[in-house]
Amino acid sequence: MTEAHPAVPVDDDGPGRAATLALALERAARVARPDDGLRVLDRRERPSFRHWSEVHARARRAAGALAAAGVRPGDRVALILPTDLDFFDAFFGAVLLGAVPTPLYPPVRLGRLDEYFDRTVAMLEAAAPATLVVDKRVGRVIGRVFERWTPRCGLLPLESLADGPPWSGPGPDADDLAMVQFSSGTTVAPKPVSLTHRQVLANSRAIAAELLRAWPENGFEHCGVSWLPLYHDMGLIGCVFPALDWARPLTLLPPEVFLAKPGAWLRAISHYRGTISPAPDFAYALCVERVTDAELDGVDLSCWRAALDGAEPISPSGLTAFVERFSAYGLRPEALSPVYGLSEAALAVTFWPLDHRFRVVRFDRMALAEGRARVAAHDAPHPVALPSLGVPLPGFAVEIRDPDGAVQPEGVEGRIHVRGPSVMAGYLGRTEQPIQDGWLDTGDVGLLFEGELFITGRAKDVIVIRGQNHRPWEVERAVDAVEGVRTGCSAAVGDASEGTERLLVFVEARAPRSDLAEDCARAVQAATGLEASLVVVLEPGTLPRTSSGKIRRREALRQWHQGTLTPPDAVGPLLLAGALARSAWARLRHRD
Repeated sequence: MTEAHPAVPVDDDGPGRAATLALALERAARVARPDDGLRVLDRRERPSFRHWSEVHARARRAAGALAAAGVRPGDRVALILPTDLDFFDAFFGAVLLGAVPTPLYPPVRLGRLDEYFDRTVAMLEAAAPATLVVDKRVGRVIGRVFERWTPRCGLLPLESLADGPPWSGPGPDADDLAMVQFSSGTTVAPKPVSLTHRQVLANSRAIAAELLRAWPENGFEHCGVSWLPLYHDMGLIGCVFPALDWARPLTLLPPEVFLAKPGAWLRAISHYRGTISPAPDFAYALCVERVTDAELDGVDLSCWRAALDGAEPISPSGLTAFVERFSAYGLRPEALSPVYGLSEAALAVTFWPLDHRFRVVRFDRMALAEGRARVAAHDAPHPVALPSLGVPLPGFAVEIRDPDGAVQPEGVEGRIHVRGPSVMAGYLGRTEQPIQDGWLDTGDVGLLFEGELFITGRAKDVIVIRGQNHRPWEVERAVDAVEGVRTGCSAAVGDASEGTERLLVFVEARAPRSDLAEDCARAVQAATGLEASLVVVLEPGTLPRTSSGKIRRREALRQWHQGTLTPPDAVGPLLLAGALARSAWARLRHRD
């Protein structure tokens, strides 16, 4: 049984005095060493660097520009920007003004622009920002948004923020909103999560305390590396804010660079001696699949202390494969650390101990289908292997409850509820909230076993076959192993449209072949004992996804029933020219 660890005290010279992100930025500008600041690598892995003092100076000018445009303290400021140093002008400019930055994801799937505009307009209507900040690239295609939504202060080009008068106003208080971030929207439309300065800093400091607990010898001398999107909590709250709060260096790669060249992530960790770098589970699998030895010449990963793995179901075999593949390059087996968190809690809730190798438990499938945890016998058919996600961070608590809200004993599956200092103030502008007496209903399903948290899925994604619960990710991992299936591009759903729930599996194929569906069905049977009623083979890019890349299972089923589950438009010169023309026309009409 893993014991919870006490918080590590922060000394008087630490960041404990900074009650807001604005004060943390001012402090970082004063105390940072010459090499402390933000670094962004381009497609060729060439760095651009800004010291924390320059980040602060540029943010002051951006705050002045926002104020001159009519933005007031408390207003939301929507940001649709790529990963770039100038992103922080707009984000921290809004923070210094006392406004509320609201990062949204940029249009990255050009073949799905109509879907992108629908979701973006919905998020803008939910957040009701006073203005929208975009750079030149985003501005060329975003014009159609204004056909349906117009901000009070209009559209602000990112470049214009550099010319504002330096802001010297009072700034926000600790309990003012620091940001609005949208939930991933895996099972429902993305929701605006309201987070105060006190809450985001509490989560950032809980992460730092766990790092200090594991390695207290030199204080917080950690160096971050991340390719995660800046509109995502793991990238912003989990990487940027700890670096800011401790005035430490952080190296960023744009997500598109990582996806095109996963080896760039590992090279950046080696070159800049990164000690902490988190990622969702698919990233580790992608590195195993695509990074060659030739790309790792001279790479040394022995500096990597915390390879945090979260944001989606974690594959135990994937963890093992990553350690085995990169141990020759100095990767420590204990570096791989499964974690659990969610947007509504700002980010992190539980951590596996960072100085221990990860733990995997093989549960009996039949018992788990009935909602009970029992370790599988050695010869049990189709055991369910789950990684431990550790114990709550200092100040946090986890309970498992049944549908009526009753707390369940250890070893019984139910809905996960969490409490802690960074749990959101609530969804912005919503009357119904998933919080009662300080406890947040996460919508996730799991159990506590020997004091540790194990996740079994999302409540709305559970597949019920003949009265027993099954987890879609098990089916999806089974078809991932079938030759011709695109890894991470499948969706398993329960369909009750014909009266009895049946298992449907959607898979995207690298190249179509006549027996692919049959091979997938056999793989599901062998891995889980379940019979797939139908396997639907799709073209690449067909499955709907969230802004963070997660498959939207229920949306795939809905589109399939409606006959709209179709591949994206082919991206070519004509499509791009048409999108740019429609955007330009919409912006001209908006000006008029």
